[in-house]
Amino acid sequence: MKGRVTIPTDESFVEGTRVIAKKWGADAVRDCDGTRLPKNAKEFGKVYNTYFIVRGDNEWGRKHPEEAQRIFLLSERVLATGDTVTISFMNGFLRDQFNPDYTNLSRWEVYDRTTGEKVADWAADQKAHTVTVSHVKRMHEYTVSFMARITWHPTQVYNYLTNHWTCEKQLTYDPAYPATKEYIKEHMREWCKQNPDTDVVRFTTFLYQFALIFNEQGKEKYVEWFGYAQTANPMLIDEFERKTGIKLTAEDFIDNGYYNNTFCNPSKKFKKWQDFIARFVSKTVRELVDICHEYNKEAMMFLGDDWIGAEPYGKYFKDMNLDAVVGSVGGGVTVRMLSEIPHVKYHEGRFLPYFFPDTFYEGNEQGALDELNKNWLTARRALMRKPLERMGFGGYLSLAAKFPKFVNRVTEICNEFRTIIDAVGKNKPYCAVKVGILNAWGSLRSWMSHMVAHELWYQQIYSYQGILEALSGLPVEVAFLSFDEVKNGVPNDIDVLINAGDAYTSFSGGKEWLDEKLQTPIREFVYNGGGFIGVGEPTACEGNGRYFQLADVLGVDEEVGFTLSSDKYNIQKVKHELTEGLNAIDYGEGKKNIYAQDGTKVLDIVFSDRFKRNVNVGEVKMAINEFGKGRSFYITGLPYSFQNSRLLYKAIMWCAKKELCRAYADNASVECNYYPVSKKYALVNNSKKKQVTDFYDVNGNKLTVDLQPMEVHWIEENSLQGEKI
Repeated sequence: MKGRVTIPTDESFVEGTRVIAKKWGADAVRDCDGTRLPKNAKEFGKVYNTYFIVRGDNEWGRKHPEEAQRIFLLSERVLATGDTVTISFMNGFLRDQFNPDYTNLSRWEVYDRTTGEKVADWAADQKAHTVTVSHVKRMHEYTVSFMARITWHPTQVYNYLTNHWTCEKQLTYDPAYPATKEYIKEHMREWCKQNPDTDVVRFTTFLYQFALIFNEQGKEKYVEWFGYAQTANPMLIDEFERKTGIKLTAEDFIDNGYYNNTFCNPSKKFKKWQDFIARFVSKTVRELVDICHEYNKEAMMFLGDDWIGAEPYGKYFKDMNLDAVVGSVGGGVTVRMLSEIPHVKYHEGRFLPYFFPDTFYEGNEQGALDELNKNWLTARRALMRKPLERMGFGGYLSLAAKFPKFVNRVTEICNEFRTIIDAVGKNKPYCAVKVGILNAWGSLRSWMSHMVAHELWYQQIYSYQGILEALSGLPVEVAFLSFDEVKNGVPNDIDVLINAGDAYTSFSGGKEWLDEKLQTPIREFVYNGGGFIGVGEPTACEGNGRYFQLADVLGVDEEVGFTLSSDKYNIQKVKHELTEGLNAIDYGEGKKNIYAQDGTKVLDIVFSDRFKRNVNVGEVKMAINEFGKGRSFYITGLPYSFQNSRLLYKAIMWCAKKELCRAYADNASVECNYYPVSKKYALVNNSKKKQVTDFYDVNGNKLTVDLQPMEVHWIEENSLQGEKI
């Protein structure tokens, strides 16, 4: 078996590459940041070559320091203890990464963060990198929002520090400036001429890096994978004002120190700036892609690094005319995020772990294997629903080669990947229902809800990220809807809406829920027979005597202290089909102080041991409610697990009033996928243990099936006889 696999290589590991390429069936090679491809790279098949647009040419950067990329940074808060306060605004930032831009001093701002007021009486000392604020208010905190040149590209900072590089530190330059734009186009042409063996130009990525700020110790200070902080080009800011009439200030970028991160409800002003940047990026990238095509090379976008403004679900993405996308696979969510990107010919996933020294060090082969298997089993669920066309790895192949068990396991995974893709292909799997994920971003951030960096674990989000992880492998169609979109009515093809997140975030919605134009159509949707699922603090915003604004739909609300005087008697746990056959549910971090309204069915509740009484005691963990002809389901948190994934699916089907036992495996460790075109079923054992399950076809016929650890078992529709892969 061969093909569909891309591996990293470099000029120092040619023979080793031959051996591993044969084992893995690789038909393409790529370079890695900081390495060079061997001269005979073509013998391995298709050649991917990394290309950097806005870094890597320090000669140009040194000659044009005024065309470096810019960012607004927020200083540390400094307490005023006298009539003046002096702020050393570079404290806490890596000096090699940033250089204060005094040529744009007029764009700097000083704020009294105690009152939120802008302060006018201040002066900067350019030698000392300080700002002194006069006539301050004692015991108030003050900050400086200052523009800085980005003098060391953030991705190289990361690689430099992680992989112990000693090479020259790379400057940045901004193609918004005409001279730099013409330079990068000419450089693209020359590069294409000088690299005739390159088949795929792997853009890593385009113009503006996601926000990645390092502190004085060289550690990450701020990381926002969706952040537009590094798009603060003075010329573009002025052009934006001329075209829209909207004046952007430092505070519009700083946003009280939140930097407009994806968890913040976006302002209309900043959404317009994002749209403006996306349009500029798409036009510029299209010119570079056209050059690639002139030289018969494919253009591939890496979904990461300098990808800001090139959001793949945005309205300008198609204008770039890209051939392919590639991204890091952190699990099922990132597989679906990649595989569903429109307007490209193929999608490729870079599986984990990276072949970097932080994982591939002596004595850690089992650790690398564990990460590999965990990554594959979560990703595979999503591949069964919407497959990628290719897979690959990144890093230094020579490090992976030192772990023979790891190499052998990758061989098995590559073969299984090809088998799955060949079997599934473009066969659209059976979907029982369609759910809509409701948040502030909608389709722009499809499969990106609650994501920090590349699907990293965070205590505050794993209880919500698990919803998407579960959905990535479930037999349901998923759409991402914005609040503005739903104000015009819930789309007719939606069976169940899901709103999940902490209160006041962009994912829960915050003040959006005080708008009756949002509440009314959702109530109408559920009342007439639709389903609604809330997780955490759905529809939460204090107002009008409620915390959950759709508490009537959900059947629950959260006690924030204002209704303690109202007795609450609905504290009896009831049995229900949703929890039958499931073990203890993992609520993750959950939420406290949730109580049930009268008429709500409480499926799980916990009680304090401190004081016993039959009123006001107890915290609801899970509940269901009937609202008109519709149904709702509430749970305090839903991390990904086999049990939780099964619970979510049962809740979706119950809310949608759909029959459960159709294309279904009753063992929670096993999932069933049905492909109507090929008339095949695939039973997937997501565990590392043998499993036995009762399997139901689309007509409700039952078959008992034994599965080996991690097995995918194929069944012909009519024969009900399995064929193992």
